[in-house]
Amino acid sequence: MSKLTGVDLIREPNINKDLAFTSREREVYKLKGLLPPVVRSQELQVKIAMENIRMCQDDLAKYSYLRDLQDNNKRLFYRVLQLHTKELMPIVYTPIVGLACQKYSLIFKKPRGMFITINDAGRVFEVLNNCPEPEIKAIVVTDGERILGLGDLGANGMGIPVGKMALYSAIGGIPPELTLPVTIDVGTNNQSLLDDPYYIGLRQKRATGPQYDQLIDEFMEAVVKKWGRSCLIQFEDFGNKNAFRLLHKYQKNYCTFNDDIQGTASVAVAGILASLRITGQKISQHKFQFQGAGEAALGIADLIVMAMKKEGLGEQEARDRIFLCDSQGLVTTTREDKRGKDPHKEKYAKNTKNSADLAEIVDIVKPTAIIGVAAIAQAFNEKVLKKMGEINQQPLIFALSNPTSKAECTAEQAYQATEGRCIFACGSPFPPVTIKGKTHLPGQGNNAYIFPGVALAVMACQVHEIPDEVFLVAAFALADQVAASDLEQGSVYPPLENIYDVSLRIAQRTAEWLYAEGYAHHRPEPDDKYLFLKSRLYDASYDGSHFSQHVEEMQKAWHANGN
Repeated sequence: MSKLTGVDLIREPNINKDLAFTSREREVYKLKGLLPPVVRSQELQVKIAMENIRMCQDDLAKYSYLRDLQDNNKRLFYRVLQLHTKELMPIVYTPIVGLACQKYSLIFKKPRGMFITINDAGRVFEVLNNCPEPEIKAIVVTDGERILGLGDLGANGMGIPVGKMALYSAIGGIPPELTLPVTIDVGTNNQSLLDDPYYIGLRQKRATGPQYDQLIDEFMEAVVKKWGRSCLIQFEDFGNKNAFRLLHKYQKNYCTFNDDIQGTASVAVAGILASLRITGQKISQHKFQFQGAGEAALGIADLIVMAMKKEGLGEQEARDRIFLCDSQGLVTTTREDKRGKDPHKEKYAKNTKNSADLAEIVDIVKPTAIIGVAAIAQAFNEKVLKKMGEINQQPLIFALSNPTSKAECTAEQAYQATEGRCIFACGSPFPPVTIKGKTHLPGQGNNAYIFPGVALAVMACQVHEIPDEVFLVAAFALADQVAASDLEQGSVYPPLENIYDVSLRIAQRTAEWLYAEGYAHHRPEPDDKYLFLKSRLYDASYDGSHFSQHVEEMQKAWHANGN
């Protein structure tokens, strides 16, 4: 039973119920007089919370209201998010989380997560010991250098790990007490932040080189020392120069993945796989042209190659069907790279004409699919879109950049230019579009379809290493859950209203693969992976979790077979 009583109980967000405390509970826990006499059900509290959210004058106010709710009554926050996922996803995640990060220093109230700075080098483990939760099994970490399509936001980037961790629990069913958002603050090169009197981060230029690497090394080692090898570390919004390098450095020795590389790849490939049921083609029959050649583009390209190889193509054969365009244009073997050779891009370089004009490149490549992940607004202009419609009966047009202001095109522009024939997917939500009497529902390729389910499986199975194949397994699992009715309306993703169940099914398929391939360390192996995972889900309802049950009791179910 909880030892907290009175006002201390109301101030503890893990067990606070506000006006849902019963008359008996108010007597036992000395709450009489501290609350109005009415007793409200959690269902009514959810309804009232949504009314308050809808009364907010702008999206940032809605974001702030939800943050306050999370700080005051954690289970009500997650219940609201679970029951109104479609409406609230754009607020707690993309695109509004981008605005929240830009304003993070201004709207900062109660600290959430942990900030580790370059000045903490040599005592990171000591800093982690200040974490208020005794057991952490999943971390989302950023250094704030490349937040969405907004660039270097330094410590303001904490909004991303906070948002991701909220979705871990709301969508993946992972107990929030087991999760930790982390920002590694090594400074920022964003001069406007350095000049901002409200800025909450270090006022110095970014540390780089050995100093930076040693801090990241120390952080990774400190996490394992404190919480074990199976503690999941999800990298988020690191700069291109570090993202691949750190993933390759740590992938074999830590339970880690990079969501911008692997999560984005998985959800994009899932949309492509689902589209095959519309076009009647194999993925190996497609030709892909990317606007962008950074971590997202390369992650998607590499996973497409893996999918093509499953259909029988050789690796080089598969790479030959993928074309990258970076800030200098089409990546070719003959152009002079101003920034030097990048081995990740070079494997996709083509011996063809050099061009920096996207419409001309479409003429050269004749792609069946164009994928935008460079955060260049309106890169898919009318000329590009019309060319795609001329070349293909059903072109794939994936404008995946976030936030909405950075999208390569809108859904309406894509459908209009192709006379409603394209298969469209987006990174940020767009409204339905009606062309020639038919309404198209653009599918949002949201990473939230992937990372909560993968994380649930990885944590429950006590995995020490996450191979790339996990994300192809997750992509197939997501694509399989796109119904014929979704495809008929033009969406290559399941409705967001179903994301909780979708996530659990992805976790099931991932867990089955992890056991089959020998990556799972939880013993004994459960016969029914679905029931095994479902039994571990966080219950945000008051009746399901019992407010007076101590946090440690909730954790025992997860750690009965722990490290």
